Amino acid sequence: MHADSGRISLIQKYASLTIKGVTAGGVFSGYASVFGEVDLGRDRIEPGAFRRSLERRGAGGIRMLYQHDPAEPIGAWTTIREDGRGLYVEGRLAPGVERAQEVRALMLNGALDGLSIGFQTVRAKGGGVGGIRHILEADLWEISVVTFPMLPSARVSNIKHARFFRDRETELVRTMRRAARTIANANFKQRTMQ
Repeated sequence: MHADSGRISLIQKYASLTIKGVTAGGVFSGYASVFGEVDLGRDRIEPGAFRRSLERRGAGGIRMLYQHDPAEPIGAWTTIREDGRGLYVEGRLAPGVERAQEVRALMLNGALDGLSIGFQTVRAKGGGVGGIRHILEADLWEISVVTFPMLPSARVSNIKHARFFRDRETELVRTMRRAARTIANANFKQRTMQ
């Protein structure tokens, strides 16, 4: 989140996921963030950044949303933890929720392949004009299943057919990623001009 003229805005960071197989019960797992990599918004999440937030909120206190829309919860996170790679998550899409079933179908078909974290920055260093901002501590609020990824190396690892989709990145997917980078760069330039 940023404080701007008394307003607080939630920062959202996108990470792609590779579909391996949502179970019949809608269970999936993977990485919502990968440590040490610079995303398209020029932020780098450092190891330990989510520790305090996870201790305070636990998995049950972090919302699973669709496209960062607070009006569209689609399930619940059952496990969220930091490990040597990043922010590992396990979740279950809610049975009986129409949007959750749509998300499950889209994931299985490879049409929806992104995860995004929504957080407030607690401590960071760097990030001057054009520089990389190192997120040292973040208050994690939500993790969304999204269309456009910002950090391509964060992946869902427990979804059926992952290798098929990972190994066959189409021109459309590459174009979508370029579009996401363009949007992120435009947002970055707009923030630095304010």
